[in-house]
Amino acid sequence: MNRAGGFTLLEVLVALVVVAVAVAALAHTGARALDGQSRLEQQTVALWVADNALAELRLETAVPAGRRRGTTTMAGRAWEWELFVQPAPGGELLRADVLVYAGHRSDAPVLQHTGFLAP
Repeated sequence: MNRAGGFTLLEVLVALVVVAVAVAALAHTGARALDGQSRLEQQTVALWVADNALAELRLETAVPAGRRRGTTTMAGRAWEWELFVQPAPGGELLRADVLVYAGHRSDAPVLQHTGFLAP
């Protein structure tokens, strides 16, 4: 009795399960990579916003200690920033901490950046 060559139904089902698990894992990995790229892009643009706020502060002749707020449009999005200026330890410099929020201010900043400048 000759038996026809080929796969049994069980072997085909096992192969399909293995392929389905592999495709699901690849899809999950791809989605995580896209989320990570989006987060890094957001942090990069937020760093540019913070650097611009510090650069504008350095252009002033006399910088008073205190808090400032502002809004900047960069990369086609609105960014809100909050700047805290205080004397740095030692009293020779001022410390400026910038918090950058995506869009309307939320609970958590996208980025916190610190700079120092002469008083």
